[in-house]
Amino acid sequence: MQKSSKFEILLPLLTIVLDSAAVFGAYLLAYYVRFFTSFANVFPIDKGLPELQGYTYFALFTMPVWIVTFQNFKMYKPKRNVFIGDEFVQIFKCTAISILLSIGIIFFFRDFPYSRLVFVLLWAISLALITIERYFMLKLEKTMYNNRIGLKNVAIVGSNVMSEKIYSTFRKDRHTGFDVLGFFSITEPVADFLKDKNHIGGIGSIPSKIRELNIQKLILSLSPEEDKYLYDIIKSCEGINVEFMLVPDFNELITSRLKISEIDGIPFMVIKSFPLSVWDRIVKRIFDIFASLLLILAISPVLIILSLLVKLTSKGPLFYKQERVSLDGRKFNMLKFRSMRIDAEADGKPRFASKDDSRYTPIGLLIRKYSLDELPQFLNVLKGDMSIVGPRPEREYFINIMKDSVDKYLERHRVKCGVTGWAQVNGLRGSETSMQARIDYDIYYIENWSLVFDIKIILKTVKEMFFSKSAF
Repeated sequence: MQKSSKFEILLPLLTIVLDSAAVFGAYLLAYYVRFFTSFANVFPIDKGLPELQGYTYFALFTMPVWIVTFQNFKMYKPKRNVFIGDEFVQIFKCTAISILLSIGIIFFFRDFPYSRLVFVLLWAISLALITIERYFMLKLEKTMYNNRIGLKNVAIVGSNVMSEKIYSTFRKDRHTGFDVLGFFSITEPVADFLKDKNHIGGIGSIPSKIRELNIQKLILSLSPEEDKYLYDIIKSCEGINVEFMLVPDFNELITSRLKISEIDGIPFMVIKSFPLSVWDRIVKRIFDIFASLLLILAISPVLIILSLLVKLTSKGPLFYKQERVSLDGRKFNMLKFRSMRIDAEADGKPRFASKDDSRYTPIGLLIRKYSLDELPQFLNVLKGDMSIVGPRPEREYFINIMKDSVDKYLERHRVKCGVTGWAQVNGLRGSETSMQARIDYDIYYIENWSLVFDIKIILKTVKEMFFSKSAF
């Protein structure tokens, strides 16, 4: 059995054992909290103290229900770099369903006085315990990948910008779970592309190299003119156990969200629609207001300290106000803690900031590095000019330059701009990153918005603030 195969058996098995322990522990804790804490005073025990044995038997009897539910949601597959926020959403669903199914089984245990409050506590405690356990399991999985345990051998087919990005990302970040052996080229690759890369061969050698190098996954990154080779590649690998993953162009990814709508018996293909419905906008706005208020209250000491540092280290106003463009091209004054000298654009010509920019104040580079200068924008959020999550707002000067050179640039104005965004948490910050890549990520966010997606981006932003190496 291959090492990766053993890994894919042992890791899920360990997860099942730990899930079971967490659920069993949740039963015991729920029992203890209900009957041996102040809960007993708030909710008096009218029918006497039930024996713990009745709950332990019930926990063991219903354990398969939990495991099958988690398995049904595909929670026992190696995750390969899953964010804990995504995991929490699935855990929430699985625990809720498992509790409801378990309650249904009580019908067969009618002689035992089960407490409804115990099951309410069970849901909350199991949710917490399993989330904590899963967090450490994800950390363990990434650590094992970084130590080259359980990696899948993969190769990339194609020699373009996207395949180069995939190659460099997976070679650098082992925690993705992939060991990139090299790439197959459709045509003769250019010399620049060959630099620091392992060229395995042309597409004609794919079947033999899969067997020779034990390649388990092929990542297909084809340009539009190379799509004609897709069938031949798949056909040549018939009978070979290998997984294909197609990397679509972002334009293809967006158009793949085509919807079929039928009106009075006539089918229509909706190729573009409003990204957020009326109710979506209401939900997003309510979330923005409450989250911003809570955050401002929570970080008020930090805001006071930053205000003092800005004022004491340089002359000029505390806030830097700059006109930016948001939803439907509307203009507003965005607030930031001032991080540059007041004469930073004395020549009247706007320009992007860079890491070694001489215009920073003594404290400016530090607060820019950790995005602390952005904190006053939560006031813009409360006012309604911005959202917490959305494409970053830009000045009209740069918009007029980039709208003709960057594909679909103006699409980002279909939603409110944000304090943070999907592009930023994926490392696309600063003048040194590709503007087209940033727009591609912004459009992906617009086309796939959900409140859960917003929460995920917010959590990743906190991580990015403290561990990002890029300053802007």
